[in-house]
Amino acid sequence: MNEQTKMRLAALRTRMKETGTGLIAVAPGSHMDWVLGFHPHPDERPCLLLIAPEREAFLMPALNAEGTREHTDIDFYSWSDAEGPVLALKAALAALGAAEPGRVVLDETMRADFALLLLDNLPEDTARDFTPGTLGALRMRKDRSEYELLKMNAAIADRAMQAAFSTVRPGMTEKELAAEIRAHFSSEGAAPAFWIVGSGGNGAFPHHSASDRVIEEGDAVVIDIGGRKQGFPSDITRMAVVGRAPEGYGQIHTIVEKAVQAAMKAARPGVPAKEVDAAARKVIADAGYGEYFVHRTGHGMGIDGHEPPYITATSETILEEGMVFSIEPGIYLPGRFGIRLEDIVILRADGPEILSSLPREVYVAKV
Repeated sequence: MNEQTKMRLAALRTRMKETGTGLIAVAPGSHMDWVLGFHPHPDERPCLLLIAPEREAFLMPALNAEGTREHTDIDFYSWSDAEGPVLALKAALAALGAAEPGRVVLDETMRADFALLLLDNLPEDTARDFTPGTLGALRMRKDRSEYELLKMNAAIADRAMQAAFSTVRPGMTEKELAAEIRAHFSSEGAAPAFWIVGSGGNGAFPHHSASDRVIEEGDAVVIDIGGRKQGFPSDITRMAVVGRAPEGYGQIHTIVEKAVQAAMKAARPGVPAKEVDAAARKVIADAGYGEYFVHRTGHGMGIDGHEPPYITATSETILEEGMVFSIEPGIYLPGRFGIRLEDIVILRADGPEILSSLPREVYVAKV
């Protein structure tokens, strides 16, 4: 077991003690990646990392045991398709001293049948919860290695955005511009993850992807892109206009930029996440465009592209130093254009550090 896994298990057990948790069950996925640095192949066969206050063990499909053993020395309780997982699960729980855990924390992303298998083999009065107070709380605060990987990916995304700026022109389709973005991510060894290219009226749809619409002179273009390298993602949104900006564009861009700045100013350790959302939303509402800001101000980012903390109007999450999240207010005018400006930040003691180095000014493409 490597030192990082040992440290994370120790931190997790401290949280377990603080929350009175007798067992944490984690399925293959990003939570397991955070703890162990890998996860076995996820399929329909129940596979669980079981973490008790003193020990940990795997409920492991025999089919995956040999390949997984190359990555970990954690004890396996293996089961075959002929046997089924119940006896192996009961043996694992008994060995961990977790047959009556009192309180179990479930990985909220696990398959429902995995969760029911576990719960059916615990006492009926076992209290149940998900990970926000334990594993999830630890994941929200990034360490130095996570920061460096996120910073590296942000730099790749900056260059992919610059490639988009150098390419965008009248007569090309949104899909053609998206292909250039994907090609740049690939050229740097990053897997393209998403590519929102919304020109003209399509920019008013926040989750528009990329279509066959031909980009025209006078279009505003929303470009929201991300890739993934070495297990971590990127996410950035910038604006381009083709030749001349559409009527009213400059005023709206200025409002959205002021909303970004207000959110940045509000984001401090000890502040509820909802106050950051409120700061951005107030700027846009005071300017008369509140009904056109139709989504949250931000989302956390780490191993997952979207993870806690969520920067919403109702989030009571108290922001802490080391949390990483987006700040991305927007205004979307149906039939005209949309404007969203997005940066990923890591929260420091004195406020947010922006991971990108790319200015938020609109890029004006020559025609």
